[in-house]
Amino acid sequence: MKPRTAFITGASHGIGRAIAAKFASEGYLLAINCHRSGDALRAYAGELSQISRLPCLPLVGDASDEAFLAQAFRTIGQELGSVDVLINNAGISHVGLLTDMSLDEWQRVLDVNLTSLFCCCKHAIPGMVQKKSGSILNISSVWGIAGASCEVAYSASKGGVNAFTKALAKELAPSGISVNAIACGVIDTRMNQGFSAGERARLAEEIPAGRFGTPQEVAELAFSIANAPAYLTGQVVSLDGAWL
Repeated sequence: MKPRTAFITGASHGIGRAIAAKFASEGYLLAINCHRSGDALRAYAGELSQISRLPCLPLVGDASDEAFLAQAFRTIGQELGSVDVLINNAGISHVGLLTDMSLDEWQRVLDVNLTSLFCCCKHAIPGMVQKKSGSILNISSVWGIAGASCEVAYSASKGGVNAFTKALAKELAPSGISVNAIACGVIDTRMNQGFSAGERARLAEEIPAGRFGTPQEVAELAFSIANAPAYLTGQVVSLDGAWL
């Protein structure tokens, strides 16, 4: 059987990097994306190819730019075949009072965290519909469910991701395509590196599991959901150590 193809956005670091490693270890053809760390992404693609002994295609560009995505999916189709698994992981945060936030900053958070889903899904779906199979997984946040003070734009964008997930799942279920999301709690990535040691300790104390989650734990869950029966769809699965 031909190996399945996965496309992962935001794959140069953190959660996306760990997800790419997991899928490579499981023998997937990979296309990985980031916007700004092109050299690092290309080097990582080489490492992943060594793991899987299969091609790994680095695609450097803005996942919220539909023109870039259209070309990216054409390239994937030509070199790897149509996408079987789409992992929408690209994301940014913004911490601060809403009244101090500019409209450009607000729009950028929405573009990266939510518009990128529209662009990627729009170009992945036709190939999946043709095969009557496929899996779309969106990396979200518990703040999309509960909301976070001083992270209004981030919370709004992730709330949008959760609603997008549920709506698109209903649209694609008749075609055998699953759409799910992981609502991450505190995961130990560079997004949380601004915390001091004391702040990290206090935050860990609030989490019943007593620690931050790891990118590898997200990757394991992502792989399980992406390969679950198609009847598992429209779900936003929290991975937060029983925090919220």
